[in-house]
Amino acid sequence: MMIALLGSFGSGVWRRLYADSWFYTVVIGYTAIGLIYLLVFGQLAQTAHATYVEPSLVVFLGLMPLVAILFDLGRIIYRFNSRRMLAFKRTFSSARIAALASGLMLMVAVTLFQGTFTSIKISFANLQGGFPYDRYLADLDRFLHFGSAPWRYLYAFAEVPTVRTIIELNYNMFWHLICFGSLFFVATSPRADRVRAHYLAMFLFVWIVLGNVLAALFLSAGPAFYGGVTGYEARYAEMLAFLAQSDGVSSAARFQGHLWELYQRGQPGIGGGISAFPSVHVGLITMNACFLAAYSRWLGAVAFVYVGFVLASSVYLGWHYAVDGYASIIIVTLSYYLSRRLFLRQAAGARSSVACNPSAVAAA
Repeated sequence: MMIALLGSFGSGVWRRLYADSWFYTVVIGYTAIGLIYLLVFGQLAQTAHATYVEPSLVVFLGLMPLVAILFDLGRIIYRFNSRRMLAFKRTFSSARIAALASGLMLMVAVTLFQGTFTSIKISFANLQGGFPYDRYLADLDRFLHFGSAPWRYLYAFAEVPTVRTIIELNYNMFWHLICFGSLFFVATSPRADRVRAHYLAMFLFVWIVLGNVLAALFLSAGPAFYGGVTGYEARYAEMLAFLAQSDGVSSAARFQGHLWELYQRGQPGIGGGISAFPSVHVGLITMNACFLAAYSRWLGAVAFVYVGFVLASSVYLGWHYAVDGYASIIIVTLSYYLSRRLFLRQAAGARSSVACNPSAVAAA
């Protein structure tokens, strides 16, 4: 019995690792290219991989699995009475544990990916000698919003300390729970297998294309750092004075000061590397909204309302120009729906292959 369970577990892990092999290939290739790039341009000293190891593994391999297991146990206790043992066996079957184990390995790869992403991002300002596009983006923001910076519209009715605290908590904490909690669910749960490959591909797309490629092409620092990179402090002085009044654990001003200090010292760090256009914050939450909308129109509508809130929050807290978020929403939404057709065709082809080969069903 035990040997059969171990065999089923091992084969389940192997099948899932094999299915995810493309993801590991992309991450390793991206890291190799990134390290070569950093070496060639003399930026290898600012690699950020080491800073991600401890916090990421504590969260991905410790906290998140614990929460997932406790959630499943709570669900069994709450929903089942006479058949709790059967529900327990099904919930913690060898297939489910195999999915969790292989998913945790994938999260380790994500840790490597995040370190490479940050290392590359840090190099942009060093190689370009600053942030050349802030004036253009700030002027475009004003032009698109009828001659006034969009943050002024927000502050006209929401320049309130309580509102600022709520927005900071959402932007700096709740957003991370949603985005990385969703990633963990897709990586570790068989329930997400139908969208797994597409979700992981879009995850990589948002970080690499928006956060590296486009960020390098249109390098900007954002309103919070506008004075520091252009020398014109007055343009966002009123906003920054209001944000500076916050000293809570999620204070945007505190995080911004930390990033600016890392930039000036040339030190790597978690989340290091300043860039505004386009917004990865908005891009990732838009990606999640697209997947949720495909699952449920009602939940999708709620999710896109939240996208709007994150966009407004990014402007309110001085992290981004509004155009940063607009660009992210357009690019990610179009990319999602264009790539969705491809992944649906691949899934249909896989189902047809299994239908034509009964032995594949038995093997699965």
